[in-house]
Amino acid sequence: MSSQDEQFQAAAPDPAASSADDGMTWWYRWLCRIAGVIGGVSCAIAGLWNCVTINPLNIAAGVWMMLNAFVLFLCEAPFCCQFIEFANAVSVRADKLRPWQKAAFYCGMAVFPVMLSLTLTTLFGNAIAFATGVLYGLSALGKKGDAISYARIHQQQKQMDEEKLTGTLEGQA
Repeated sequence: MSSQDEQFQAAAPDPAASSADDGMTWWYRWLCRIAGVIGGVSCAIAGLWNCVTINPLNIAAGVWMMLNAFVLFLCEAPFCCQFIEFANAVSVRADKLRPWQKAAFYCGMAVFPVMLSLTLTTLFGNAIAFATGVLYGLSALGKKGDAISYARIHQQQKQMDEEKLTGTLEGQA
């Protein structure tokens, strides 16, 4: 086996491990990935359009947006970056991140060019990349509880409050 084959096997994601620890369903994971790819395309197009100007802040924001697009493609769709040797390793490392970490990273990446140059191009170009971060953030919140368990917890809390109240009244008498 060559060293490149060993690197590929070491970087190959384990689907059972990644799906077991973050609690995301398969369709939500694909929704996040598709949003990431579409966000990368939108960042790349808007970033290129933003660079066609003489304002240096717009050019800097456009370059940052194209960098955002590259990072989104690298993390969410490494098959788009087959010409880069370390694409699979970066993707595996990004898959090991928790959803809240991805959310903070993607939202932070999308907000920076908007703060650099507030134009419609930067707003609309980064909107889908920011939405990808929001989707990952929502998955970090976890599943919604059912009404029965919520009612049971509420009833137990109410009962504990009543016991504390009667305990303080008995202590005063």
